[in-house]
Amino acid sequence: MRGKFITVEGTEGVGKSTNISCIEQWLSSKGIEFITSREPGGTELGEEIRGLLLGHRSTPVDDMAELLLVFSARAQHLSEKILPALNKGIWVLCDRFTDATFAYQGSGRGLDTGLINTLAEMVQKQLQPDLTLMLDIDPEIGLARVDGRGERDRFESQEIAFFERVRQGYRKQIARQPARFRVIDASQTQKQVAQDVRMALDEFAARC
Repeated sequence: MRGKFITVEGTEGVGKSTNISCIEQWLSSKGIEFITSREPGGTELGEEIRGLLLGHRSTPVDDMAELLLVFSARAQHLSEKILPALNKGIWVLCDRFTDATFAYQGSGRGLDTGLINTLAEMVQKQLQPDLTLMLDIDPEIGLARVDGRGERDRFESQEIAFFERVRQGYRKQIARQPARFRVIDASQTQKQVAQDVRMALDEFAARC
């Protein structure tokens, strides 16, 4: 039986890392074999590309170059890690996937979503997450949290309007495929967010 593919999405400062730990605990409690990964990244090549994407540079990164780097990392991630695990019946938990590309490079950068669709079809074929947990928060609150943990990376250094567009981009993705999304208010206390995450996972497991 094919493994399940769970992704966690959200803008900066929503608490993805903390809630991924919560999901890992839930999976372990159910005796489910799983791996955890992230995008961009997840493989040696992907992590090198991640460094290129997140690092500050003396000259601006072309938006199209950024998009192609994202999909290059994803192609390697899929072939080396995600698909082999799923085909073995192992669940995959991933910090961001293609929804982030539509939100960040599509809505945030203003790149053509038709082009992103074409690249997605080329790279991932028909593969879509089975469940996407969308951690939603006002970008100003999220960025304030980011400032509390140190220096911002290249993406985190964008203007607030960029993250407003990204948030709207995520909402467009949810409207397109509402069945696989569960939206969680990430402005709540961590205890309440974790409770909502576990509830969403319980509901998903009941349908599997």
